[in-house]
Amino acid sequence: MDTLQILQRLLLALFIGLLVGIERGWQERAGREGSRAAGVRTFALTGLAGGLAALLSEHSTPLFLGFAMLGFIAALLPFAWREADKAGSSSATGMIAALVTFLLGAYAVWGSMAAAAAGGIAATILLAERKVLHEFVSKLTWTELRAALLLLTMTFVLLPLLPDRTVDPWNALNPRQLWLMMVVIAAVSSVGYVCVRVLGERAGLVAAAAAGGLVSSTAVTLAYARISAKQEHGVLPLASGIAAAWAVSLLRMSTIAVALAPPLLLPLSRVLGPPALVLAVFAAVFYRRASQSSGHPLVLDAPFEMGEVLKFGVLLAAVTLIAKVANVSGLSGDLVPLAAASGFVDVDPITLSAARMAGGTITPAFAATLIMVAGGANVVCKTAVALTIGSRALALNVAMFAAAASVVAAAAWAAWG
Repeated sequence: MDTLQILQRLLLALFIGLLVGIERGWQERAGREGSRAAGVRTFALTGLAGGLAALLSEHSTPLFLGFAMLGFIAALLPFAWREADKAGSSSATGMIAALVTFLLGAYAVWGSMAAAAAGGIAATILLAERKVLHEFVSKLTWTELRAALLLLTMTFVLLPLLPDRTVDPWNALNPRQLWLMMVVIAAVSSVGYVCVRVLGERAGLVAAAAAGGLVSSTAVTLAYARISAKQEHGVLPLASGIAAAWAVSLLRMSTIAVALAPPLLLPLSRVLGPPALVLAVFAAVFYRRASQSSGHPLVLDAPFEMGEVLKFGVLLAAVTLIAKVANVSGLSGDLVPLAAASGFVDVDPITLSAARMAGGTITPAFAATLIMVAGGANVVCKTAVALTIGSRALALNVAMFAAAASVVAAAAWAAWG
């Protein structure tokens, strides 16, 4: 490193310590001067000390940094012990914060400056939000904690262990992709649960559904149908959320296709725009009716239930296998039945394929037709989920706007050819 780089990195180490020190000083601003083991200046110098230790290690031996860190701990520990003894506290946060500041200062010299700066900011935010975090933990129930741990295990422990390849003779079942869909189902349910607790019943359910529609509107439909099956009342916010998710899903399909093939903009806006608008109108109407309703509010007992997620995984595997066997057996002899069979499980593959072929082997208008057919098949699948899993009231509402969107889409396709 040249002199300018060394100065930049040392200044960053100093800045990280100063940032943490300001937060620590603000937290203990009511104490008299000299009552704290480490304040703004001490933390700033701690960050700089870490940077200097790393710099000196480059010119001597990497062990120097380790010895410097041990010396820093030995020097700070008596003061931290004395402060804790006077305050009658057993908290190690101040000591750990100083150690993290030292290490971030060292990394600012040795590693990525951007990563070191991000680490310093993240550490400061974590320290500053002490009250919020403590309140969050105090309100957290065992059911919520268990669900979060289960979702993390599904995502970061089990998902990487599954093979990312098909394991059946028809090349249909990919364990990792199937499990990923189950993770999405659980995640959408959890996000909806959190949104309801933070934003309230109506706004929370619709916001979570709209966000979930960007990933999987099928997952939103399943999660909300499961909620309605346990509670006959309060289905209007659930129906509003499902309609919103379906509208967002159609817009997402169109955006992906147009990004790959811009000539699809006009034909897709003609065949997918009207049903998306109809679904958005239904979502708004249900939302307004829910706000005027004086019925009992929904009560969400848990973010998600693993049994329901596993059942959907089995159902998804069965549908995927049936669709693939039909294709291999020649039952889907042309692109339209293929689009319908594929869209019944997932709209993304046929959307990507049709967009890539648009303007080449097929016309943009026919590509838009294929995407519309896939979307229609997916609507049939999601409607079936609502009818079989959801309550009767939710099923009626879903069937109503599914039929309306399908009729409008068919009329638009017939009008534009």
